[in-house]
Amino acid sequence: MGKSKRRPKGSNVRISYSFMKILTGSDLSRRRLPVMSAISESPGPVVWLAACGHGDEVSGIVIIQEVFRKIRRRMVCGAVHAFPLMNPLGFETRTRNITMSREDLNRSFPGNVTGSLGERIAHRIFSAIVETSPSLVLDLHSDWIESIPYVLIDRDPGGPQKTAYKKTIEAGKHAGFCVIVDSEEITKTLPHSLLLEGVPSLTLELGGPYSVNQANISHGLEAIWNMLAYLGVTEARSSTFSYPLPQGYRDARLLKYSDKPYGSRTGIIRFLVKPGDEIKAGQPFAKIVNAFGKHQETVTATNDALVLGHSDSAAAFPGMPIMAFGVPPEKPLAGKNTDAQPERLQRGGKRERSSDAGALRDSPTDAI
Repeated sequence: MGKSKRRPKGSNVRISYSFMKILTGSDLSRRRLPVMSAISESPGPVVWLAACGHGDEVSGIVIIQEVFRKIRRRMVCGAVHAFPLMNPLGFETRTRNITMSREDLNRSFPGNVTGSLGERIAHRIFSAIVETSPSLVLDLHSDWIESIPYVLIDRDPGGPQKTAYKKTIEAGKHAGFCVIVDSEEITKTLPHSLLLEGVPSLTLELGGPYSVNQANISHGLEAIWNMLAYLGVTEARSSTFSYPLPQGYRDARLLKYSDKPYGSRTGIIRFLVKPGDEIKAGQPFAKIVNAFGKHQETVTATNDALVLGHSDSAAAFPGMPIMAFGVPPEKPLAGKNTDAQPERLQRGGKRERSSDAGALRDSPTDAI
């Protein structure tokens, strides 16, 4: 007998693309969500990737496309599924929300089959994910235009979700980014709703919205390959990716999200530090000047922290966030001017944006 031929890597991985119908238009056209799947013949963990829940946050679409372009050569077991474009209605009109109903899809989960348009779409997405009993769900979003990538994890829901939450944190620590725990509970997001169902789930915040930035794509891809390798879905990596961070923030410890202290004057913001910088308590991070350039206020850090990003706008208003930080939990951030309660920032996966320091950014499966 001759030598048996070695099976090429990836030959036991089935790639498929399909659509999930969400509604029929007034012209009888069908609006659908694209669905992508890579399934190995060898059983293993199931992972879901989701992107563009906010229509103007587009990097995640391209990241998922790139994952599926290469996954056949890397996959060893399990399955990876994806919703690369969850909000096509918002994407086509370059708006965060669902165009017709002006709903935030990422505040509509777990959805309702007889609810609003956003809740009906959320129900289709959520049901499709949960029925596969996934080991991990990654929700890809964009943050401020000037920001570093990071993992965002919900606050601990406690109770029976303890195991899922622990798995979420462990997966997040393998992304190669800093890991941020939300300072407030934000309900009806995809990751939060999945955690309540006992499904490990987290958000990847991947730089700015609106357009495709190749650096953000590269960072997102590396983080996903890290986590897929950690779960054993893809082959082990010869070297693990780590986003460059200041020395004191390279240990994957959990940091607390904060957008305080706020400014107290109206004017033009001059940023004194940049995303990715390490900042010390008492250090100035922004100054506010008036229309003539006259100094109005210097805003200083109240704790040591890592700078995550800063406002998209140069306009300052009293009680409006200027910058976002990751703060070591043993040093909770007690911001000044905390009596001001602005509408919360509406960033990528979690926060609600009140202007980029002022106004809302926009006020059965069919096979192909």
